[in-house]
Amino acid sequence: MEDTRIDKRAGVKATSDRLWELISDLPSWNHWNPIDTDVEGAIAYGGQLAMTEAYPGIPERRALGRVAEWQPYSRLVWTEKRGFLFATVRYIGIEELDKGSCIVTSGIRFVGLRGELHLDKHRASIRSAQEAIVEGLKTAAERQVA
Repeated sequence: MEDTRIDKRAGVKATSDRLWELISDLPSWNHWNPIDTDVEGAIAYGGQLAMTEAYPGIPERRALGRVAEWQPYSRLVWTEKRGFLFATVRYIGIEELDKGSCIVTSGIRFVGLRGELHLDKHRASIRSAQEAIVEGLKTAAERQVA
């Protein structure tokens, strides 16, 4: 079974240091991320992340994930087993093009039959959520630069 993903990328006029500062400060996600709020946990291999996930049109829920991969100033990846034949991989990536100029990505991969069915049903909501996350991070990072 193939996995399916949705992500959003945007150019940001900020350093990777500034973007990572925002991403790694988990309690501050409420200020820039309208989808994942009340984030708690530790950015460490296998570290647990807990957050309230509120996609438009989908009931709010408490999500519990594990950090699968992280590299300061570059990426944060966390996974969540959501039940039988349903897992997600969430990620925020930073690609520094030049000092003060980056591409930021927010995305989600759905794995398993039930994950694909969930994506098919909620594709528009999930896509708009990824856009909102990227735009929120971009706005917060650029506000500090100006």
